[in-house]
Amino acid sequence: MNGFKDTKFLYRMGRLLARFCFRVFGRLEISGSECVPQNGPLIVVCNHLSLNDPPLLVAAIPRPLFFVGKKELFGNVITRFAMRSFHVSPFNRSTVGIDAIRILMQNLERDRAVVIFPEGHRSPDATLQRAMQGVVYLAMKSQAPILPVGVTGTEKFPLWRIPFPFRRMKAVIGPPFTLPIIEGNPSKAVMSSMLDMVMGRIADQLPPEYRGVYRRKPADKPTGQPI
Repeated sequence: MNGFKDTKFLYRMGRLLARFCFRVFGRLEISGSECVPQNGPLIVVCNHLSLNDPPLLVAAIPRPLFFVGKKELFGNVITRFAMRSFHVSPFNRSTVGIDAIRILMQNLERDRAVVIFPEGHRSPDATLQRAMQGVVYLAMKSQAPILPVGVTGTEKFPLWRIPFPFRRMKAVIGPPFTLPIIEGNPSKAVMSSMLDMVMGRIADQLPPEYRGVYRRKPADKPTGQPI
């Protein structure tokens, strides 16, 4: 219990430090903070530009966030301490995402907010790439609301410069929504449609030049059930 309390303290201090550095030595803009549910399980979905994205989300989202990271990041005492301090749990990449989903589900069952980058990797050109189905499976299994976030600017400086980014960054938080309830086993077409729904909500929070393959046509309308 004391270890958990220490982790909560370190997370709060890290969040304050991130907000200070991003605002004083950068030009951080956050919009939509009022959209974040204050409690209950929550799946935060975001585009993935760089390793600077998790610290930006920690600074932007006004509640503790929980992440998963490949177990290789926990290879020494220093990195293991840093990962644990920022609520990152290790997962085994050889299990094709099953281990990560299990950890995320455990956190959602504890009414925590978990973070998923549905693309599964950093974008090579800062635009949205085709996403993977894991986020849909997690949302359907947990029935947790989904919070779409679009971040920009984090790709413009390396991780080592994160205390002094000297760049404009932005996090736009959209309204939470839930996926439709599907009876039985959904088909591949249904799963693909729901994934497009999730990614379309992320795209809505991004400038057109960042939307990539999820750029909406003018006649397209957001889907999903607002909460």
